[in-house]
Amino acid sequence: MEKQFPEAVPEIPVSDINRAVAYYKNQLGFSIDWGGEEGGIAGISRGRCRMFLTNPAFRQGYGNACPTLLWLNLNSRDEVNRLHADWSRSQAKIVSPPESKPWKLHEFTAADLDGNLFRVFYDFAWEEKNQQLPP
Repeated sequence: MEKQFPEAVPEIPVSDINRAVAYYKNQLGFSIDWGGEEGGIAGISRGRCRMFLTNPAFRQGYGNACPTLLWLNLNSRDEVNRLHADWSRSQAKIVSPPESKPWKLHEFTAADLDGNLFRVFYDFAWEEKNQQLPP
């Protein structure tokens, strides 16, 4: 039996797939892998991150709706800061700038055109734990 779980692929509810696809490509830097408004679903990716964008007709039987909140876990504070700078330059909707929080996450928040939120973070709690360990 496989002990490693696969990476999750979230479904992002959007009002118009073609409009959302343009935003995810041009402002957030995702690749459009397949699909579109006609089928009600599109697959997008960036690196190892994969997501599905779905329109209201596709989601009708499931009841999921906007807004959703997704967390994107990056590998360092620098990566968080660089992605924030990239998304700011491309005129993505930035909700809050990068900040190291008391709960040990360095994070910023961005939004898509439908109000779905992305909390982009780096968990630095392990750094502090390693500094407290004796050699």
